[in-house]
Parts: sequence; structure tokens; C-alpha cells
Amino acid sequence: MLKAGLRLACPRCTTEVVVVRAPADDVMLTCSESALVGVDSAREGTGHPTTGTDGMLLGKRYVDEPADLELLCTKAGPGALACDGRVLGIRGAKPLPSSD
Repeated sequence: MLKAGLRLACPRCTTEVVVVRAPADDVMLTCSESALVGVDSAREGTGHPTTGTDGMLLGKRYVDEPADLELLCTKAGPGALACDGRVLGIRGAKPLPSSD
């Protein structure tokens, strides 16, 4: 079960994330089809096959609206994050109020 503040990492690449908003239900988080593990877990670091994506960007927030999940990337990597098979998208900036 995920909870806010939990630190996760990809076992095959350098990607690391922190859970900012956790879903109420249990979900499967993956990085290029490898299940994420705790940051302190042993990681093989063998890398991913070419994913065709830009990978994870440091400091960006990634969201999955159907699961109400938000992750913050704390260490960039070449993989692509997914929640229950749905690729996570970068959260857009909040629009500022007009100064009329």
C-alpha cells in the first residue's frame, strides 16, 4: 500500500521517486515494466531496453488521474513510469489568476 512520503526506485535504472499523493486503492507502479522497489532495496542496475521516451526528468511531478496518484522525480533516469499499465504524464503548472 502506498503512502505519501514513500521513496521508491527502479531496480534496473537510476530513476527514484517520492509519493506525493497516494491512491486509496493498491496499484502496481512500474518503470519500463519493472516493478518499483524501496530505495534501500538491492538493485541490479542492468538498464532498460530502449523505451523511445525522454525518460524521467528531475524535479517534475508525474500524475495518474484515474488512480489519484502523484509522484515527484528525485533522481532522473531513462525509464518510463506507469501505474497499472497507464503511462504517467507530467503535471502541468497551475494557472495564475488574472490581474484584471
